[in-house]
Amino acid sequence: MSSVVRARRAVRETVSGLPPAFWWLWTSTLVNRLGAFVATFMALYLTLDRGYSATYAGLVAALHGLGGVISSLVAGVMTDRLGRRPTLLVAQVSTAVSVAALGFVRDPVAIAAVAFLVGMASNASRPAVQAMMADIVRPEDRIRAFSLNYWAINLGFAVSSMAAGFIAEYSYLAGFLIEALMTLVCAVVVFVKLPESKPVRSAEAAAREESVGLGTVLRDGRFMGVVGLSFLVALIFQQGFVGLPVAMGQAGFTPADYGMAVAVNGVLIVALQIPVTRFIEHRDPGRLLVISSLLAGYGFGLTAFAGSVGVFALTVCVWTLAEIVNAPTQTGLVVRLSPVHGRGRYQGMYTMSWAVAALVAPLMSGFVIDRFGAEWLWGMCAVVGTVAGLGYGLLMRRLPAEEKEAVVDRPETVRGTPEVSAS
Repeated sequence: MSSVVRARRAVRETVSGLPPAFWWLWTSTLVNRLGAFVATFMALYLTLDRGYSATYAGLVAALHGLGGVISSLVAGVMTDRLGRRPTLLVAQVSTAVSVAALGFVRDPVAIAAVAFLVGMASNASRPAVQAMMADIVRPEDRIRAFSLNYWAINLGFAVSSMAAGFIAEYSYLAGFLIEALMTLVCAVVVFVKLPESKPVRSAEAAAREESVGLGTVLRDGRFMGVVGLSFLVALIFQQGFVGLPVAMGQAGFTPADYGMAVAVNGVLIVALQIPVTRFIEHRDPGRLLVISSLLAGYGFGLTAFAGSVGVFALTVCVWTLAEIVNAPTQTGLVVRLSPVHGRGRYQGMYTMSWAVAALVAPLMSGFVIDRFGAEWLWGMCAVVGTVAGLGYGLLMRRLPAEEKEAVVDRPETVRGTPEVSAS
């Protein structure tokens, strides 16, 4: 009984103290990921249902990713200029419309063009979500908040991935329309329940905001160092979904074998994200990022020695633990390095590092496996993880103490949502 009591206390402490606006934003994230069917079955839809080649399916996936790269920067600027809430609404409504349209278009050029628009629209909400979360949650609670949001993303994706297979057997079009409908539900939640969280500006803050552009972000050497290291880590994690299935297939394993191995990733994140976050919440972020980078690199490096599904699953356990530690810690670091009046642009640049990694990773893994063999790919992951770990170690040595945010930069009280102090 005591263990049950401790578990309940742990859950209560994990979810307590966060403002109502956070939970509505969290709910919107969960609903969005529960309806994320298209990304799961897009390749099958194009090759099996529409009869296109694997090369064409890869082109469409690349265009979808390119749209995400572009929208990361555009949405970051919109988040700062128009506000978090308008950017979220535009992104979600645009996603719903474009996803629904993708289910009806038949011409290959039109499919590719609409897929590009879907990539732009679906990725545009990320800078706004992350900036809004930083606005409404106290600095000391941000790691916990980002972790809970990441947990919702993975829980929703795990459920939608299982549902996508059943829906695809019935009707691919139904999957497109269900995703469009659930994205519209997210927009309704944002419209009805979420106030604008963009900090109230003094005259001085307004002047500072006008002076922050993408050039300012690019000239911020310390932050761009974080973006570069984030790209390296993202490049490693992407191999779980682009390099690993190819390597297992070449080694004679079936798609079902890969599915069993990689399913460990989602299960562990859902099971361990919250307790691990409680353990790391107030620990040194620099040390956590170094450790997670090394775990990611060498977790994939160990794949070179895997000869059974069980061993592949063990390697997935290692890099999944790295992901659980890295995701909230890295996002919290980005907020810490971002000026309050430029959070959208900074979050957009950070989001772009992951979008670019999603574009580069398939090309890199395919080239290395075809030219040198899968063992070289896993060795490269270990090297890249080591470089990222060393980079974080050097970068975080020069990290200043976290600054308190001014009272004039607090969000307004809107629609009965309690004002949240940022200090």
